[in-house]
Amino acid sequence: MAIARLTETERAAALAALPHWALRDDGLAITRTFRFTDFAEAFGFMTRVAILAEKADHHPEWFNVYNRVEITLTTHDAAGLSTRDVALATAIDAFG
Repeated sequence: MAIARLTETERAAALAALPHWALRDDGLAITRTFRFTDFAEAFGFMTRVAILAEKADHHPEWFNVYNRVEITLTTHDAAGLSTRDVALATAIDAFG
């Protein structure tokens, strides 16, 4: 079953529900930067996200330097944002 890309209306509603996430310039992904006290806290956060992502079979693009974690969510099979990205962002926000 193909994964559908969000329509502009769905994307706008999703972003309204995810105020800490920003739409990437090309409109095909959402991004968020997290800052922590130190590397250990950032790495612990990444571990929790990795477990969520593995269970959802939906993996983020991310970058980590010391206490900063930058996450990009997009669905390659949909060539843009999908409900899978919204669900993972919502789950990340629950403990981020």
